[in-house]
Amino acid sequence: MRMGDDSRIWNTFDAHRLLHWAHETALAKGPKDAQEALKRALFTAHFTENRNLTDAGVLTQAAEAAGLDRAEAGEVLASGRYAPEVRAAEDLWRARGITSVPAVVVEGKYLISGGQPAAAFEEALRKIAGEN
Repeated sequence: MRMGDDSRIWNTFDAHRLLHWAHETALAKGPKDAQEALKRALFTAHFTENRNLTDAGVLTQAAEAAGLDRAEAGEVLASGRYAPEVRAAEDLWRARGITSVPAVVVEGKYLISGGQPAAAFEEALRKIAGEN
């Protein structure tokens, strides 16, 4: 991760719409790792290259780098496709208590919120294991 004085926090709503599309694309025609590949390309664009994740060109380039169709990615962004699904996911996770990232959900019911040191994860996971 390359962080510096010029690092920014971007609105990633459109990136999440593309991630939803990548998941749907993988279900329909493969490859199965399309969403993971897009996540990695987006992380590289943001954390390594410090690129603007609100820029459609950056997003479509990341889609292409992930092996997805760049033109179709542009159509998704231009159309507003998957906005309701992403809003519903936001609402779901907010209702489950997630208000920031990173957030780790264990077994669908335990939340470890925020950037925590390894010892905090170990303590939480031991507590969870003790309950099961």
